[in-house]
Order: sequence, then C-alpha cells, then structure tokens
Amino acid sequence: SCRPSLCDKVITMFRTIVLALALVGASAFAPVRPAASPRAAVVVSETKSDLVELAGKCNPAVKFFDPLNLAEQNFWGTSEEATIGFLRHAEIKHGRVAMAAFVGYLAGANGIQFPWPQTLKGDMPPFAGGSPEAQWDAIPLAAKWQIISVIAFLELWGECALDTHYMKGGKPGVYPPLVNNGNMQIPHPVPLNLFDPFNLSKNASPEKKAKGLIAEINNGRLAQIGIMAFLAEAKVPGSVPLLAGCVKPYDGDSMAPFLSNFDMFNL
Repeated sequence: SCRPSLCDKVITMFRTIVLALALVGASAFAPVRPAASPRAAVVVSETKSDLVELAGKCNPAVKFFDPLNLAEQNFWGTSEEATIGFLRHAEIKHGRVAMAAFVGYLAGANGIQFPWPQTLKGDMPPFAGGSPEAQWDAIPLAAKWQIISVIAFLELWGECALDTHYMKGGKPGVYPPLVNNGNMQIPHPVPLNLFDPFNLSKNASPEKKAKGLIAEINNGRLAQIGIMAFLAEAKVPGSVPLLAGCVKPYDGDSMAPFLSNFDMFNL
C-alpha cells in the first residue's frame, strides 16, 4: 500500500485525467464543417473469403489459420463483416504498437536514450541496469501519467475522427489525420500527422500500398512474438532459449505498470 497523501494525489490525478478526457470528447473534438466538400468514403466489406486470400499472400506456408473461428463470429450483435473489420484493425494496430515496443526495448536495453533531461529537476532518463522494465519503474509517476494520457488521446482520436469506422465499412488500419481533419479538429496546432507525417506514400500506387500492407502485417506479427519473448525471458530466465543471457532479468510485474508507485487494488 502507499501513504495516504500519495493515495489522495493519485486518486485526484486519475479523476482529473478522466474528467479532462470527457471534456475533450464533448468540446475539443466537436465535429466541424470542413470548408471543402468531404471526400467520398470508400466502403470496405471484407468477408472470410477475403481473409483466406490475404492469409495466402501473407504466409503461403501457413495460409489461413483461425482455430477459434473468430471470422465467423458476430461481435456485439453486429455482422460478420463488422467483426472482420474489428479483427483486421486490431491486428494491424497491435502489430504497429509491438513494432514500436520492440525497437524501444532494444534501445532501452542498450542504453540508447535522449540526451536531454527527463524532468524539470534535471534528472536524466534512468538506465536501471539496462532493463527496459526497470527503466519504466524508475521514471516519475507524473511521466507515466503523461505517457498514458497521450496514448488515451491517440486511441480516442483513432476511433472518433475517421471518415468511416472500420466496423462500418471503413478500411482497417487507417489512422485519421491530425492535420486538417474535416471530421474533428484539435484545439492546439499540430504540425505533422501520426501516420505518414511526410506524405511519403501519398502518391504510391495501389499495388505498392497492398504490398506494403502485407509487409506491415508480417512485421507486426513477428514484433508481437519478439516483444513477448523479451518480457518472458526477463521474467523467467531460460524460458526463451534463443535469448538466454541476452535479456536482463526483471523481478517486477510488467502487467502492473504502476506497481512501483502504488497498488491499484490496495490503496
């Protein structure tokens, strides 16, 4: 458990963040009327046969693999197409997060850090013996809330600022632009978009984009395996023979991100 004063601060901070996100959803992200006519939305309705075709392109050896028959389910009482849209988007998004996590883990484990102070007090980013998990534990509580708040904003924007939601005919994997978005606006100027900030794929051919999507899916799947292998080897040394001796042991809990500050179930 934590000290009463710390608990009060944590609870107050949590309430403030929840209230801020609620106000953001009600006002700052209010729909606006674009100056130009909105572009026509492309309706995508993928079926199981489309997944079978895509699986063959992603991995000709394994091909379609769905032992739980998720592609035939109707999540939340929706249609099969909506469920497939949800599953496709979830895989692409988790693959992207895993790729970022994999690279970040390698950077943290090898001492690659930003050269400027992390806090207003002048504290540099912690090295914590080269353990990325321990590095997270060592950063200030306020920094953790800042990181999670940014993630919450990006999640909110990704769901609410789309032209067409991926469960309603939108294209899975699309992240709405932060700049000049005709559906919503950010009250603070943002110089670049999160996805393709330099418009490198703006004029790419449909064939090149399709090939890039397959590469992204495969890289994302591999990154998910990779980051979980790192976490497993750190928690249980020897559990991943290929990583034996390469990953710093960690005796904390990666699934309890605030455990070093307070116990959410024992305030």
